[in-house]
Amino acid sequence: LLNITPDHLDRYDFCMQNYVDAKMRIIQNQTSDDSFIYWNDDPVIKRELEKYDIKAIQYPFSELKEKGSIGYIEDGTYTIEKPTPFNMEQEELSLTGKHNVYNSLAAGIASNISGIKKDIIRQSLGDFPGVEHRLEKVCKVGGVQYVNDSKATNVDACWYALESMKTPTVLIIGGKDKGNDYNEIKELVQKKCRALVFLGADNTKLHKFFGEMGITIRDTHSMKDCVEACYELAQPGDTVLLSPCCASFDLFKNMEDRGEQFKTLVRSL
Repeated sequence: LLNITPDHLDRYDFCMQNYVDAKMRIIQNQTSDDSFIYWNDDPVIKRELEKYDIKAIQYPFSELKEKGSIGYIEDGTYTIEKPTPFNMEQEELSLTGKHNVYNSLAAGIASNISGIKKDIIRQSLGDFPGVEHRLEKVCKVGGVQYVNDSKATNVDACWYALESMKTPTVLIIGGKDKGNDYNEIKELVQKKCRALVFLGADNTKLHKFFGEMGITIRDTHSMKDCVEACYELAQPGDTVLLSPCCASFDLFKNMEDRGEQFKTLVRSL
């Protein structure tokens, strides 16, 4: 269980606790023979754990070493304490970004528990290329890096994408809103974004929230218009980031279709 942040609230009567309760069902059938791996720094998970009689063996992990965690980063070293001690240099991890530290710890712990050999875990964490539509580097055009993060269908995923950006960013957001609260990314948008390009059938909520922040905004309703707007707005050295915060079903078949259209149009610039 990596984290619990607002998502799909339209399916849960816009009640966060209903969504949290559904997430916590992960432990309902676990016995003392099972393992429960979770992020120890998530405040919602910490609160919810107190409500349950957990029978499974617990394997909490955190970004840095802290009380209770068996997986963490310490002095640049990726460390797992049990069931079998394992470590490797953080710089050897193939995936970068804070969210990928969590992903790599969770994957390493699960592999360790499953009895995967240390050299296989080390090799896998060192050469995994990432998944399509998640911070996927598409290509550079005119000195601008285009990144496909179509899988970021909620605000939390977009936060991690923006947090990992090292250059001025033109951010593409929009789609089918799921009860989003954009306050979570407001500070990062102000700090990192050169411009915002809205991509959705109805961008009213986005205009209402971001409209008075003093950032350049373009309103688009097709991927073709969106990519053209990004091409005009971005400057050499910038990044164009498709990290929509929203579901794709207003204009696209699914998030894969959205990402594929983005990549096809970017490569034809």
